[in-house]
Order: sequence, then C-alpha cells, then structure tokens
Amino acid sequence: MVLGTLAIGSAIITIASRHPVRSAMALVLHFFMLSGLYLTLNAQFLAAIQILVYAGAIMVLVVFVIMLLNLSNEEKLKLKVSSRYVLGWVFGSALAFLLMTLYITHSSLSQFNAETAVAIGTVNNLGNELFTNYIVPIELIGVLLTGTIVGAIVLAKKKLEN
Repeated sequence: MVLGTLAIGSAIITIASRHPVRSAMALVLHFFMLSGLYLTLNAQFLAAIQILVYAGAIMVLVVFVIMLLNLSNEEKLKLKVSSRYVLGWVFGSALAFLLMTLYITHSSLSQFNAETAVAIGTVNNLGNELFTNYIVPIELIGVLLTGTIVGAIVLAKKKLEN
C-alpha cells in the first residue's frame, strides 16, 4: 500500500514538475518504488534489474540529455492553459475514477498462491518462460533492435559525410 502510494505520487511529480532535474529525480524514486513492488510480488530478479537498468543506466542517460539541452530559457517551459491541457485533466480524472472503481469492486480477486509465487520470480523460471513460451516475440524484438541499430548507423554515417 505504501509503495504503491509513493509510486503514484512520484509518477505525478515526474509528470507535473516544471523543472527537468526534479522530474528526473522523481522518476528515479518511482523506479525504486516499482522495484519494491516487484519484491513484494517475489520477483527478485525483476526488482534487481529495475534498479540496475532503469534507475542506474537509463536515468544517467536522461540526466545527461537534460544537461546537454541546457534549458536556460524557461519562458518556453511555462505552462499555458489550452484545450489539450483541459482535455488531459478530464481524461486523467476519468482514468483515475475508473481505476479506483476497478480497485474497489475487484479487490478480492488479488489472491494468489504464496508457495508458487517464490518460484515464479526466480531467474530460472523467467528464463524458461521467455525461451519456451515467448521465443518468437523475443526473436522479433531482437530483429527489430538490430534493424534500429543499423538504421541509426546509416543515418549517422550520412550526417558525417555531409
């Protein structure tokens, strides 16, 4: 309950903050809260990867990009009320209402077997699932990422030649 509340709060701060560094630090807090939620679900491997990959490597890149952008002109960052802003609040409120309704009406459905939950979160079980039941999507993602890397190299090479 506490981890979920803190995760939602840090996500809201990430989106609502006008300062990019504050938003990035709230995102790091959000990643740690998600890692704690994974631990409560006995997914130890996913919790460790969440901290290592997202809170570590990805956030270093995000902070690096923020520093490279050098957002010194804060006039462009000022929020103006527009129809998109109001529409976003309307849809966000509707989503929050639907999620609360779903939580209240289906709270009894969150029962699971604690004995099997410990085995589900291990690296061995995760590897077995990924490479038996989900081998085709894993291979397709590999091909997609390879094509993306080749495309980035081709675009970078064209830019260097000009």
